[in-house]
Amino acid sequence: MQLPLPAPTRHRRLAVGLLAALFALTACGTEKAGGPGAGSPSAPAGDGGSVQPAADLTGVRWSVDAVTVDGKRTDAPEGAYVEIDARGRASGRYGCNRFTARARIDGHTVTVEPEQTTEMGCPPDVQRFETLLADAFRGRLTAAVRKRTLTLTTEKGDTIALTARRPVPLAGTDWRVTTLATGSTASSVPAGTEDRARITFGRDGTVHGTLGCNTFRGTAKVSGSAIAFGTLAVTRKLCPDPEMRLERAVRAVLDGTTTTFGIDGRTLTLTTKDGERGLGARAADRNS
Repeated sequence: MQLPLPAPTRHRRLAVGLLAALFALTACGTEKAGGPGAGSPSAPAGDGGSVQPAADLTGVRWSVDAVTVDGKRTDAPEGAYVEIDARGRASGRYGCNRFTARARIDGHTVTVEPEQTTEMGCPPDVQRFETLLADAFRGRLTAAVRKRTLTLTTEKGDTIALTARRPVPLAGTDWRVTTLATGSTASSVPAGTEDRARITFGRDGTVHGTLGCNTFRGTAKVSGSAIAFGTLAVTRKLCPDPEMRLERAVRAVLDGTTTTFGIDGRTLTLTTKDGERGLGARAADRNS
C-alpha cells in the first residue's frame, strides 16, 4: 500500500507531509486484538466504580475499542482514538483518517458536531469501521466514565466503547518498523519482513535493535523532537533480498543522521532532517 504526497517546495513541508503519511499508513496497516475495555462496553465486572461526570473524559486520549450498531459489535483497527479538550474541541482518528469536531459537555451528555476530516484511502475493513464510528460519534451522546473506560451511547442505543491509554514512551519500548518512506511516498515494509526491523532506545542515550537482517548498536541523543544518531556498529551477515532492502532503508534513517520524531498513540515516526527519508514503527505488545 502506498500513499503519494504532493510535491513540496520546502524540506520542512515535506517532513510534515511525510509524518502525516507515515502515521496514517502505520495506523491502517495493523489491526488490534481486544485490549482493556475491548469486551463489553460497560464497566468491567467487579470494578465497583460508580459512573463519573462526563467532564472527566476531557484531557484524555481515549482509544476506541469497538462500535456496536444494531446489536452488532465491530472491533476497532489500531490507531482509532478520540480526545476532547476543556475548550470543547474534539479530535482523533476514525481508523486512518483524522477528524475534528465541536463537543459540548453538559452533565452526562456530550453533543458532537463534526467539522473536518482527512480523506486518506484506507483498506476496506478500516473504511467500513470509519463509517460506523463517524456515524456514531455525532449528535447527542450519553457518556458513562468508569475508571479507565468510557461508553458513549447514541440516541438510537448504539454504543462506542473506549479505554484511556497512557502515552507510549520513546525509551524502553520495543518499536517494530512497519512503514518506510522515500521522497514523497510512504509504503509498507517488503512482504515477508514484518517484525524483522526492531528499534529500542535506551534511557542512557543508546539505541539497539535489528535492521532487518543484521543487529546494530549505537548512540541516540534526544533533544526536544530531534534525535541525533551516531554511526552504528552493525553485524555483517547476508540475508535474502527483501530483508536486505528493508535493512538498507532503515539504516538510511538511523545511521549517523539527525531525525525528527513523533509519537501518536502507539505509533513512532522518524523523518530525516532533509525530509527525504523516514520510517514508521508500532510499539510491540508486551507478550509478543
